[in-house]
Amino acid sequence: MDLILIIGSKRWSSWSLRPWIALKQAALPFEERLIALRRPDTKTRILEKSPSGKVPLLIDGDILVWDSLAILEHIAVRFPDAGLWPRDLGPLALARSISAEMHSGFAPLRRELPMDIASRLPQPDLSGDAIADIARVQAIWRDARARFGKDGPFLFGRFTIADAMFAPVAGRFQTYGVALDPVCEAYVKTIMSLPAIAEWSQAASAEAI
Repeated sequence: MDLILIIGSKRWSSWSLRPWIALKQAALPFEERLIALRRPDTKTRILEKSPSGKVPLLIDGDILVWDSLAILEHIAVRFPDAGLWPRDLGPLALARSISAEMHSGFAPLRRELPMDIASRLPQPDLSGDAIADIARVQAIWRDARARFGKDGPFLFGRFTIADAMFAPVAGRFQTYGVALDPVCEAYVKTIMSLPAIAEWSQAASAEAI
C-alpha cells in the first residue's frame, strides 16, 4: 500500500487535517508531503500535483482523490475494516449528514475564527452569524453524543469521519477560548488530547510563518 497525502501548512490548513487525522486514527500508513501555504509559489506547486489547485490530495497508486470529504470516503471504502463510518444505518445517516453539513457550511465561523492551531489568540468580536454557527456546532455535538456516543468519548463512541470533519473546529474553539457547554468542552478536550493532534500541533508550531 502506497498512500501519499499532500497537505498544506499544518498551522492553517484545516482541510488537510481532516484526512490526516483519520489516517492516523485508523493506523493506516501513508507518506506525508507538505506544501507551504501563503508563499509566492504555493499555487504553482499545488497545481503541479492537484487538478483542483487545492490541498489536500490523496494519491493511491494511480488514483487521485481531492477534496477532504472525498478523500475520507475513499479511505472508508478502501479500508472498510478501519471502521471510519458507523455500521448501523441510523448513526451512519447522522454521521454522513453532519459531516456534509460541516463540509459545506459554517462560513462565518471559518472566516471569523480562522484556524491557527499552534496559537492561543483573543476571541474577536463575532457576528451574529458566527455565534449561530457556534451554537449549531454545539447542538450537533450534543445530539450525536446523547444518541450514539455511549460507547466512547467521540461523537459516535469510537472515532469516525464525523470526528475528523469536526477536529479543526475543536482546534479553533481552543485557539480562541470559545465558551462551550460541558458536553462540548469535554469533546474538545477529547479531540485535542489525541496523540495525533499533539503531533500535528507540534509540527505546526515549528513551521516558518
